[in-house]
Formats: sequence, structure tokens, C-alpha cells
Amino acid sequence: MSGGPSLDVESAFFAKGAASVGGMDEVGRGALAGPVCVGVVVVDSATPAPPDGLADSKLLSPKRRRELAPALVEWGSGRALGWASAEEIDCHGIVAALRLAGLRALSELVSQPEVIVLDGKQNWLGPPADLFAQGEAAGPNVHVKVRADRLCASVAAASVIAKVARDQRMVELAAAHPVYGWEANKGYGAPAHLEALRRFGPCDLHRRSWSLPVAAPGLGG
Repeated sequence: MSGGPSLDVESAFFAKGAASVGGMDEVGRGALAGPVCVGVVVVDSATPAPPDGLADSKLLSPKRRRELAPALVEWGSGRALGWASAEEIDCHGIVAALRLAGLRALSELVSQPEVIVLDGKQNWLGPPADLFAQGEAAGPNVHVKVRADRLCASVAAASVIAKVARDQRMVELAAAHPVYGWEANKGYGAPAHLEALRRFGPCDLHRRSWSLPVAAPGLGG
């Protein structure tokens, strides 16, 4: 895919002596219900070009993400997912929950990447004091890069595998909580989800510390 994410950023770290780079991205940060998921994909100097059509998960249709997922399971030298629940988000806050999910993802890897690239401006993987640190932060191995999910193939791959996994998780959870329409909205604030919250109130998988719609008097089921 012309203009899509490449291994240029990762290769720059290889040129500086790093043996491996782990691209990480999170999914579900802005949802009203369900867990957050962090994906990590590790690449090294022997990793080939990414699968055709790879892009930031937000730029791909659900069908295209599902089609890419099998190829991404075979690409790179390692990959893993980490999760943090709605209860953990309520208890610790979203940034701490992202950190928890990210560390869980890293713990699933056989070997740790020497460099980690995070998408965005926030170093949510490091200590709170380093949250808005620029460039390398929370130790020399974490690099924060704006638009990394559109530039770095490892980060884009992590975003896709995390999005596919979280979408599937929300479809499974929807079976026990059908009124909220999670099979379609995946826990985000779609109109039907907001209306269900006003009508039925939240369930145990909603992030109750967030500003959820209040159930209207006289409604409920």
C-alpha cells in the first residue's frame, strides 16, 4: 500500500544497535464499556516488509482488519495482547489501566524488545511523572511518537491485532448484555448505546467512574 506504514522508524533503531523493536498501541480508551486492550508486535532486522494493505486500524474497515489479522499473526518475531477491565479502569484511572494492560502484553512475550515505540504524545507505559515526556521516556527503551500508528509498521500491526481482538471480545460480551448493542458499537458512545444507558442504566461492565447518561425517571426494564 503506497504511503502506508513502513519499517523506516524501526530500521533507524536497528542502525543504532537495537536488536528488536516493539510497536505498541491501545484500543478501547474512549469506550464507555468493556476493557482496554494493548497490542505489541516485535520486529527485528530480519523482519520482511509488512503485509500489503497494513494501515492504522482506524483507517481500515472491520472486514479488512479481520482479513489482515492472520497474516499479522505470522509477521514479526513476536506479538501479544494485554487487557485491563472496566473495573480496573474505574479503580485506577484510564492511564494506569493502559499501563497495566501494556505491561501484561509485554509479559506475554518470550523475549522483551530492546526499544518500544508508542503512538501519540503520552507515555502511558511509564511512571505517571513521565506521562507527557517527549521522545524517549521512562527509561531509554520507550519512544513516544505522534502518528506512529500511521508511520511505523510494528505499531500499525499492534493496533490491528488489538482492535480485532477487542471487537471480538465485545461481540462475545454483548450476548449477555443484549440491550446495549455492543455487537455493533463495541462499547463506544453510539446513539443506541446512549439510549440504552438512559433506559436501563449501566451494567457491571460499564466504566461507572465515567460520565455515563443518567437513566430517565420512569424508564427501565
